Amino acid sequence: MPKAYVSRLDDNSRERSIGLLKKNLAISLDLSFAVKQAHWTLKGPSFIGLHELMDQVALHIREASDTIAERIVILGGQPHGSVQAVSKDTSLDAYPVDITDQNKHVDEVTSRLMAFGASLKEAIDDAGEIGDEDTADLFTEISRTVDKDAWFVGAHNK
Repeated sequence: MPKAYVSRLDDNSRERSIGLLKKNLAISLDLSFAVKQAHWTLKGPSFIGLHELMDQVALHIREASDTIAERIVILGGQPHGSVQAVSKDTSLDAYPVDITDQNKHVDEVTSRLMAFGASLKEAIDDAGEIGDEDTADLFTEISRTVDKDAWFVGAHNK
């Protein structure tokens, strides 16, 4: 195992935390691609507002991905951020690349944000059980932003 930069976790706990982090890294990277797909292709009367919102959401998710990947390295792991690794490791359904209707994009992005939020909440509990409160806190911080983004995007449809 590569060098870890934390001393209070045993190897088993670090490995378990790294697994939680890798799972959510794959989801976050997949989600960032999905949000950019929506950003590039959506059409409708709310185009400019949604186009700009999707860019902000993508930025939040990219920042979360970076934070997650850095925590993996801090714990002595190796993040897997290639398209191939993400495709293999994500739990999200493939994003439909043939839609343009803004309402369909809103539904698709919202459901994926909510799925990521659910995964984060599970990871918060799991990291706490492992005794890795720093990783649990990282997931909590990201979860708050994901929930807010799901609300902002989802509010565009009734």
